[in-house]
Amino acid sequence: MQALQNGPFAVSTWSLHRMLGATYPHSPDPQKSAARQEPYGRGTVSLLEVPRMLAERGLGRLEVCSFHLPSLDASYLAEFRDALKASNILFQTLLVEDGDPSNPETAERDIGWIAGWIDIAKALGAERIRVIAGKQQPNEENLARSARHLKWLAGQAEGSGVRVVTENWFALLPSPKEMNWLLDELDGKIGLNGDLGNWAAPAKYEGLANIMRRAEICHAKAEYNASGLDAADYRHCLEMCEKAGYAGPYTLIYDSPFFTDEWDGILLQKRFIEEFLEGAPARRTA
Repeated sequence: MQALQNGPFAVSTWSLHRMLGATYPHSPDPQKSAARQEPYGRGTVSLLEVPRMLAERGLGRLEVCSFHLPSLDASYLAEFRDALKASNILFQTLLVEDGDPSNPETAERDIGWIAGWIDIAKALGAERIRVIAGKQQPNEENLARSARHLKWLAGQAEGSGVRVVTENWFALLPSPKEMNWLLDELDGKIGLNGDLGNWAAPAKYEGLANIMRRAEICHAKAEYNASGLDAADYRHCLEMCEKAGYAGPYTLIYDSPFFTDEWDGILLQKRFIEEFLEGAPARRTA
Protein backbone atom coordinates (compact mmCIF):
# COMPACT_ATOMS: atom_id res chain seq x y z
CA MET A 1 0.00 0.00 0.00
CA GLN A 2 1.32 3.42 -0.90
CA ALA A 3 2.52 5.69 1.90
CA LEU A 4 -0.22 8.11 2.86
CA GLN A 5 0.00 11.28 4.88
CA ASN A 6 -1.42 10.60 8.36
CA GLY A 7 -1.51 6.87 7.64
CA PRO A 8 -3.84 4.61 5.66
CA PHE A 9 -6.79 4.54 8.08
CA ALA A 10 -9.63 6.94 8.76
CA VAL A 11 -12.58 6.60 11.13
CA SER A 12 -16.06 7.86 10.36
CA THR A 13 -18.06 9.38 13.19
CA TRP A 14 -20.80 6.94 12.15
CA SER A 15 -18.62 4.22 13.68
CA LEU A 16 -18.96 6.11 16.98
CA HIS A 17 -22.63 7.03 16.72
CA ARG A 18 -23.62 5.31 19.97
CA MET A 19 -20.71 6.91 21.82
CA LEU A 20 -21.60 10.34 20.42
CA GLY A 21 -25.31 9.76 20.98
CA ALA A 22 -26.84 12.99 19.78
CA THR A 23 -27.50 13.91 16.16
CA TYR A 24 -28.35 17.22 14.52
CA PRO A 25 -30.08 16.22 11.26
CA HIS A 26 -29.30 19.17 8.99
CA SER A 27 -31.54 18.98 5.93
CA PRO A 28 -32.67 20.98 2.89
CA ASP A 29 -36.25 20.09 3.82
CA PRO A 30 -37.78 23.08 5.64
CA GLN A 31 -40.15 20.70 7.42
CA LYS A 32 -37.22 19.02 9.19
CA SER A 33 -35.40 20.40 12.20
CA ALA A 34 -31.68 20.31 12.90
CA ALA A 35 -32.33 20.53 16.64
CA ARG A 36 -30.57 18.04 18.87
CA GLN A 37 -32.02 14.53 18.85
CA GLU A 38 -30.94 11.48 20.83
CA PRO A 39 -31.76 8.41 18.71
CA TYR A 40 -28.79 6.56 20.23
CA GLY A 41 -29.06 7.92 23.75
CA ARG A 42 -27.32 10.87 25.33
CA GLY A 43 -23.84 9.69 24.42
CA THR A 44 -20.66 9.73 26.48
CA VAL A 45 -18.31 11.95 24.45
CA SER A 46 -18.51 15.14 22.41
CA LEU A 47 -17.38 15.52 18.82
CA LEU A 48 -14.57 17.81 20.01
CA GLU A 49 -13.05 14.86 21.91
CA VAL A 50 -12.91 12.55 18.90
CA PRO A 51 -9.64 13.85 17.34
CA ARG A 52 -7.77 13.17 20.60
CA MET A 53 -9.32 9.70 20.83
CA LEU A 54 -8.14 8.88 17.31
CA ALA A 55 -4.61 10.08 18.00
CA GLU A 56 -4.42 7.97 21.18
CA ARG A 57 -5.17 4.90 19.06
CA GLY A 58 -2.69 5.67 16.31
CA LEU A 59 -5.30 6.76 13.78
CA GLY A 60 -4.61 9.87 11.73
CA ARG A 61 -7.69 10.55 9.59
CA LEU A 62 -11.30 11.44 10.33
CA GLU A 63 -14.58 11.61 8.46
CA VAL A 64 -17.52 13.45 10.03
CA CYS A 65 -21.20 12.89 9.29
CA SER A 66 -22.97 16.22 8.81
CA PHE A 67 -25.55 15.24 11.43
CA HIS A 68 -22.82 14.98 14.06
CA LEU A 69 -21.99 18.69 13.84
CA PRO A 70 -23.83 20.35 16.75
CA SER A 71 -23.31 23.82 15.29
CA LEU A 72 -22.42 25.38 11.95
CA ASP A 73 -21.38 28.66 13.53
CA ALA A 74 -17.93 29.89 12.52
CA SER A 75 -16.74 29.84 16.12
CA TYR A 76 -17.58 26.15 16.55
CA LEU A 77 -16.08 25.19 13.19
CA ALA A 78 -12.86 26.97 14.20
CA GLU A 79 -12.85 25.22 17.58
CA PHE A 80 -13.21 21.82 15.93
CA ARG A 81 -10.50 22.62 13.38
CA ASP A 82 -8.22 23.56 16.28
CA ALA A 83 -8.98 20.23 17.96
CA LEU A 84 -8.00 18.40 14.77
CA LYS A 85 -4.77 20.38 14.51
CA ALA A 86 -3.88 19.81 18.16
CA SER A 87 -4.07 16.04 17.63
CA ASN A 88 -2.54 16.09 14.12
CA ILE A 89 -5.67 14.56 12.59
CA LEU A 90 -6.33 15.00 8.89
CA PHE A 91 -9.97 15.81 8.11
CA GLN A 92 -10.46 13.49 5.16
CA THR A 93 -14.15 13.93 4.33
CA LEU A 94 -17.22 15.80 5.49
CA LEU A 95 -20.11 13.41 4.79
CA VAL A 96 -23.18 15.35 3.65
CA GLU A 97 -26.00 13.06 4.74
CA ASP A 98 -29.07 14.54 3.05
CA GLY A 99 -30.22 15.88 -0.29
CA ASP A 100 -31.21 14.21 -3.56
CA PRO A 101 -29.88 15.65 -6.84
CA SER A 102 -31.95 13.11 -8.79
CA ASN A 103 -35.37 14.10 -7.44
CA PRO A 104 -37.42 15.91 -10.11
CA GLU A 105 -39.29 17.94 -7.49
CA THR A 106 -36.53 18.96 -5.09
CA ALA A 107 -33.21 18.55 -6.91
CA GLU A 108 -32.56 22.27 -7.43
CA ARG A 109 -33.34 23.07 -3.81
CA ASP A 110 -31.23 20.17 -2.58
CA ILE A 111 -28.17 20.83 -4.73
CA GLY A 112 -28.14 24.45 -3.61
CA TRP A 113 -28.23 23.29 0.00
CA ILE A 114 -25.48 20.73 -0.63
CA ALA A 115 -23.32 23.46 -2.19
CA GLY A 116 -23.49 25.35 1.10
CA TRP A 117 -21.46 22.57 2.70
CA ILE A 118 -18.44 23.40 0.55
CA ASP A 119 -17.71 26.50 2.62
CA ILE A 120 -18.32 24.55 5.83
CA ALA A 121 -15.87 21.86 4.69
CA LYS A 122 -13.34 24.55 3.81
CA ALA A 123 -13.71 26.18 7.23
CA LEU A 124 -13.11 22.80 8.86
CA GLY A 125 -10.07 22.07 6.71
CA ALA A 126 -11.70 19.01 5.11
CA GLU A 127 -10.11 17.60 1.96
CA ARG A 128 -13.45 16.43 0.56
CA ILE A 129 -17.19 16.43 0.86
CA ARG A 130 -19.07 13.22 0.08
CA VAL A 131 -22.51 13.85 -1.43
CA ILE A 132 -25.42 11.60 -2.33
CA ALA A 133 -25.84 11.17 -6.10
CA GLY A 134 -29.51 10.28 -5.87
CA LYS A 135 -32.26 8.25 -4.25
CA GLN A 136 -34.56 7.90 -7.27
CA GLN A 137 -34.85 4.90 -9.54
CA PRO A 138 -31.93 4.51 -11.98
CA ASN A 139 -33.65 5.49 -15.21
CA GLU A 140 -32.08 7.65 -17.89
CA GLU A 141 -33.91 10.81 -16.84
CA ASN A 142 -32.98 10.59 -13.17
CA LEU A 143 -29.35 9.74 -13.92
CA ALA A 144 -29.08 12.66 -16.32
CA ARG A 145 -30.63 15.00 -13.76
CA SER A 146 -28.14 13.90 -11.11
CA ALA A 147 -25.21 14.31 -13.49
CA ARG A 148 -26.32 17.81 -14.46
CA HIS A 149 -26.61 18.96 -10.86
CA LEU A 150 -23.38 17.29 -9.77
CA LYS A 151 -21.50 19.03 -12.60
CA TRP A 152 -22.84 22.32 -11.34
CA LEU A 153 -21.77 21.39 -7.80
CA ALA A 154 -18.26 20.61 -8.99
CA GLY A 155 -18.14 24.07 -10.52
CA GLN A 156 -19.10 25.61 -7.18
CA ALA A 157 -16.22 23.77 -5.51
CA GLU A 158 -13.57 24.99 -7.97
CA GLY A 159 -10.89 27.00 -6.22
CA SER A 160 -12.12 26.04 -2.75
CA GLY A 161 -9.55 23.32 -2.14
CA VAL A 162 -12.42 20.94 -1.37
CA ARG A 163 -12.88 17.90 -3.61
CA VAL A 164 -16.42 16.59 -4.18
CA VAL A 165 -16.92 12.82 -4.21
CA THR A 166 -19.99 10.65 -4.40
CA GLU A 167 -20.67 7.04 -3.41
CA ASN A 168 -22.13 3.79 -4.73
CA TRP A 169 -25.19 4.32 -2.53
CA PHE A 170 -28.98 4.51 -2.67
CA ALA A 171 -31.37 3.54 -5.44
CA LEU A 172 -29.85 5.61 -8.26
CA LEU A 173 -26.61 3.61 -8.28
CA PRO A 174 -27.46 -0.07 -7.76
CA SER A 175 -24.67 -1.53 -9.91
CA PRO A 176 -21.42 -0.72 -11.75
CA LYS A 177 -23.41 0.09 -14.90
CA GLU A 178 -25.00 3.20 -13.38
CA MET A 179 -21.97 4.09 -11.28
CA ASN A 180 -19.60 4.04 -14.24
CA TRP A 181 -22.03 5.91 -16.46
CA LEU A 182 -22.27 8.70 -13.93
CA LEU A 183 -18.51 8.91 -13.37
CA ASP A 184 -17.91 8.93 -17.13
CA GLU A 185 -20.44 11.73 -17.51
CA LEU A 186 -18.78 13.74 -14.72
CA ASP A 187 -15.39 13.33 -16.44
CA GLY A 188 -13.25 13.48 -13.30
CA LYS A 189 -14.92 16.57 -11.90
CA ILE A 190 -16.29 14.50 -9.03
CA GLY A 191 -14.55 11.51 -7.49
CA LEU A 192 -15.66 8.20 -6.04
CA ASN A 193 -15.86 7.06 -2.45
CA GLY A 194 -16.29 3.31 -2.84
CA ASP A 195 -18.29 1.64 -0.07
CA LEU A 196 -17.82 -2.08 0.63
CA GLY A 197 -21.16 -2.46 2.35
CA ASN A 198 -23.75 -0.70 0.21
CA TRP A 199 -24.31 -3.42 -2.39
CA ALA A 200 -25.55 -6.91 -1.57
CA ALA A 201 -23.59 -10.13 -1.91
CA PRO A 202 -22.85 -12.05 -4.03
CA ALA A 203 -23.12 -9.51 -6.85
CA LYS A 204 -21.27 -6.85 -4.86
CA TYR A 205 -17.89 -8.58 -5.16
CA GLU A 206 -17.49 -8.27 -8.91
CA GLY A 207 -19.18 -4.89 -8.66
CA LEU A 208 -16.46 -3.68 -6.31
CA ALA A 209 -13.76 -5.15 -8.53
CA ASN A 210 -15.24 -3.07 -11.33
CA ILE A 211 -15.58 0.32 -9.61
CA MET A 212 -12.77 0.42 -7.04
CA ARG A 213 -10.24 1.14 -9.79
CA ARG A 214 -11.86 4.59 -9.88
CA ALA A 215 -12.11 5.17 -6.12
CA GLU A 216 -10.12 7.82 -4.25
CA ILE A 217 -11.26 6.75 -0.80
CA CYS A 218 -13.04 3.69 0.58
CA HIS A 219 -15.62 3.05 3.27
CA ALA A 220 -14.40 -0.28 4.60
CA LYS A 221 -17.58 -1.44 6.29
CA ALA A 222 -17.54 -4.95 7.74
CA GLU A 223 -20.52 -7.23 8.14
CA TYR A 224 -21.12 -8.98 11.47
CA ASN A 225 -23.07 -12.11 12.39
CA ALA A 226 -23.78 -13.89 15.67
CA SER A 227 -20.14 -15.04 15.84
CA GLY A 228 -18.65 -11.62 15.14
CA LEU A 229 -16.96 -10.14 12.10
CA ASP A 230 -17.78 -11.97 8.85
CA ALA A 231 -14.17 -12.59 7.88
CA ALA A 232 -14.93 -14.33 4.60
CA ASP A 233 -17.05 -11.45 3.34
CA TYR A 234 -14.60 -8.77 4.50
CA ARG A 235 -11.62 -10.56 2.96
CA HIS A 236 -13.48 -11.03 -0.32
CA CYS A 237 -14.32 -7.33 -0.46
CA LEU A 238 -10.70 -6.40 0.22
CA GLU A 239 -9.56 -8.85 -2.46
CA MET A 240 -11.79 -7.05 -4.94
CA CYS A 241 -10.21 -3.74 -3.97
CA GLU A 242 -6.79 -5.30 -4.48
CA LYS A 243 -7.86 -6.76 -7.82
CA ALA A 244 -9.00 -3.32 -8.93
CA GLY A 245 -5.68 -1.74 -7.93
CA TYR A 246 -7.12 0.43 -5.18
CA ALA A 247 -4.31 2.04 -3.17
CA GLY A 248 -6.05 4.75 -1.19
CA PRO A 249 -6.96 4.98 2.50
CA TYR A 250 -9.56 2.82 4.22
CA THR A 251 -12.23 4.42 6.39
CA LEU A 252 -13.16 2.04 9.19
CA ILE A 253 -16.95 1.75 9.32
CA TYR A 254 -18.16 -0.18 12.34
CA ASP A 255 -21.96 -0.52 12.31
CA SER A 256 -22.91 -3.40 14.60
CA PRO A 257 -24.09 -3.95 18.18
CA PHE A 258 -21.71 -6.93 18.49
CA PHE A 259 -19.17 -4.96 20.56
CA THR A 260 -20.41 -2.77 23.38
CA ASP A 261 -17.36 -0.55 22.96
CA GLU A 262 -17.33 0.73 19.39
CA TRP A 263 -13.55 1.07 19.46
CA ASP A 264 -13.26 -2.72 19.79
CA GLY A 265 -14.97 -3.15 16.42
CA ILE A 266 -13.05 -0.32 14.79
CA LEU A 267 -9.65 -1.61 15.88
CA LEU A 268 -10.53 -5.20 14.99
CA GLN A 269 -11.27 -4.07 11.43
CA LYS A 270 -8.04 -2.08 11.34
CA ARG A 271 -6.02 -5.18 12.33
CA PHE A 272 -7.88 -7.31 9.81
CA ILE A 273 -7.05 -4.92 6.95
CA GLU A 274 -3.44 -4.57 8.08
CA GLU A 275 -3.01 -8.34 8.07
CA PHE A 276 -4.68 -8.59 4.68
CA LEU A 277 -2.44 -5.92 3.17
CA GLU A 278 0.67 -7.60 4.54
CA GLY A 279 -0.22 -10.68 2.52
CA ALA A 280 -1.50 -8.91 -0.57
CA PRO A 281 1.86 -8.42 -2.37
CA ALA A 282 2.64 -12.13 -1.97
CA ARG A 283 -0.61 -13.00 -3.72
CA ARG A 284 0.15 -10.63 -6.58
CA THR A 285 3.56 -12.25 -7.21
CA ALA A 286 2.49 -15.85 -6.59
